[in-house]
Amino acid sequence: MKQKNGGWIALFLAPACILFILIFAIPLVMVFVTSLFDYRLLPRTFTFVGFSNFVQLFTEDNRFWPIFGNTVKWLFIHCIFHVTLGTLLAFILYKKPRGWKFVRVTYMIPNIISQSAIAMIFLTLYNAQYGAVNSFLKLVGLESLQHNWLFETATAFPSVTLTWFLFAGYTTTLVLAQLLSTDESLIEAAEIDGATSFQIDRLVMFPVVKKMIGTTVIMAATYMLQLFSMLYITTGGGPGVSTANLPLYLYTTVKANNYGYANSIGVVIIIVGFITMTLINRLFGMNKED
Repeated sequence: MKQKNGGWIALFLAPACILFILIFAIPLVMVFVTSLFDYRLLPRTFTFVGFSNFVQLFTEDNRFWPIFGNTVKWLFIHCIFHVTLGTLLAFILYKKPRGWKFVRVTYMIPNIISQSAIAMIFLTLYNAQYGAVNSFLKLVGLESLQHNWLFETATAFPSVTLTWFLFAGYTTTLVLAQLLSTDESLIEAAEIDGATSFQIDRLVMFPVVKKMIGTTVIMAATYMLQLFSMLYITTGGGPGVSTANLPLYLYTTVKANNYGYANSIGVVIIIVGFITMTLINRLFGMNKED
């Protein structure tokens, strides 16, 4: 009987396993393999060079480390400050202040608009000649603070960061949903014991939503490691490489017809992602049963 069941299980799992191998496993292996080659299309070149691409990337490429630094900074900002902002708003909305449902819905809107549309909106807001930011500064008599926000080295990085940093709608929605599904008897018991509202949030509610916060941190990290269109449309990675990240650098390398070198950048992204996810899982105990 067990053998018959095992056969049916294998039969039903086969399509998923085949799709996984064809769509994910084989391309992943090919990325690692081709990163060891000088791989170009015009002229067609496919020459084994070992770890030369990685040696060049880490020791000779003057653009890599600043770009890698930008990626790590955005990972840190997004996973810590961005998620913290969304979580704090979720705890505030959990108290159900007046208009909390309206705030919950409207705060989510920027997260359901495409990155390209958001990028075009901020291109207009930051425009040096007619943008709303410089117009407001001029209106209040602060002309000295006007900048070409996206195209000056001193202001480009923080300006681009603000195009997504404030919109933590997914974090707020998921954490709030977890809070609203919490057994109210836990809160009532804490109140009977004389706990303050802050103590209830810190000692009762936070442990309940800890893994959900961990999930949103994983989502934030994933978002940062694949961020492309926002940077491509707003600054193109400039000025210089001050707003470039690894996915954008990979794209420009592919455009330069250097596929082997581009795949070595892809391997770095994969490794950074793996390390980041491992740290998040351990920090939030994502693999531990409650």
